[in-house]
Amino acid sequence: MSHPARTTVQESVLAVDGERLSAYTVTPGRELRDAYGVVLLHGAGDGDKERCLPLAQDVAARGHHALALDFSGHGASSGHLAELSLRRRCDQAAAVVAEVFGARRPLVLVGFSMSGQTVADLLARYGPRVAALALCAPGIYGRAAWDVPFGDGFTELIRRPASWRDSRALQAYGSFAGRALLVVPERDDVIPEEVTWLVQTALAARADLSVLRLAGAGHALGRWLSERPQARAQLLDSLLDGLQPPVRSS
Repeated sequence: MSHPARTTVQESVLAVDGERLSAYTVTPGRELRDAYGVVLLHGAGDGDKERCLPLAQDVAARGHHALALDFSGHGASSGHLAELSLRRRCDQAAAVVAEVFGARRPLVLVGFSMSGQTVADLLARYGPRVAALALCAPGIYGRAAWDVPFGDGFTELIRRPASWRDSRALQAYGSFAGRALLVVPERDDVIPEEVTWLVQTALAARADLSVLRLAGAGHALGRWLSERPQARAQLLDSLLDGLQPPVRSS
């Protein structure tokens, strides 16, 4: 499968976390000298890597490498959604990134919905290796929910009033000093306004932050963007144009 004359898409299955995880890697026809590994992380529910593929192809068309995976219980991956957890999401993403991009390629993390928390959890692992991030209608979750399987009380925990206020994501975003893009839909019936405000406030502390508001969009930004090339271009202009690679330690 290929994006006309510019990118190559490969689907692979990786043995990770006791599961078989399906992933797309999209490589550029002509790689930039300082090419990033751009990691696209889908949301919860019926989210999957297919929705991320058009954006991944656009990333590769700009000379960077892109990765989109199905978490266990999603898409073409093995496992049951009820057995997934925030911890396992982070572990699975980190393992796939290590397999595809190794330990040195600088990273750009893009998270949709629930992966707002996963991006923050990965930041804690990668530190300055992450040059930039984009959060699309991001969700964050309280510390008590971190290791709870989605089918074993997770929903009850996150429905507690303001349970997200002690999320570790806020500390991670408050410490991030790279480029940050917050993508906000016109209507979001899933993420409380306070969550969006808390994430934006945390990122504003140190990051080079910009906010992209998408008129006409709802919460499911992965699906919405997959159908709108101009909106994807606008997102990637803000995220990647002029981005400098992180300083590598000797």
